Amino acid sequence: MIDIPTLETERLTLRPHRLDDFEAHAALWADETVVRFITGAPSTREQSWSRMLRIAGMWHHMGFGFLAIVERESGRFIGEAGFLEARRDMEPSIEGTMEIGWALMPAAHGRGYATEALTALIGWAEAHFPGTPMSCIICPENHASLRVAAKLGFREMVRTQYNGEVIQFSR
Repeated sequence: MIDIPTLETERLTLRPHRLDDFEAHAALWADETVVRFITGAPSTREQSWSRMLRIAGMWHHMGFGFLAIVERESGRFIGEAGFLEARRDMEPSIEGTMEIGWALMPAAHGRGYATEALTALIGWAEAHFPGTPMSCIICPENHASLRVAAKLGFREMVRTQYNGEVIQFSR
């Protein structure tokens, strides 16, 4: 059994997903604002369920994955962030890197939560997977996520195609 961490920051708790997170998780991925630059299309409940199960599987097989982001003051699920190995069919390949990703409910946008959560996650990853490169892919039109990535030290390596869309690959 993999020990999935719980991380605390000043304003957030990053913890393993629970079954009772599913409704909020499904609402996150069904929100057009959230998925605009990620998939471009809201997810169905079935797709969100598969995504939530993939999260659990990532921890089991890779020793890393995504965590639910909970606002400490309110106790509300506000998003998720973490690492994945998606074996994406793209060039250059990012296999073997810890691909960092995040998604927050629109009400949580612009409050510094993404940077706060990702800073904690990167610290955890550096301690548990020292020397493993990290990467992220972001739509070049997603200026907010590009700013977050830049704050965290990610720099554009190349623009490439993924699923017919131009993405920015950063390391």
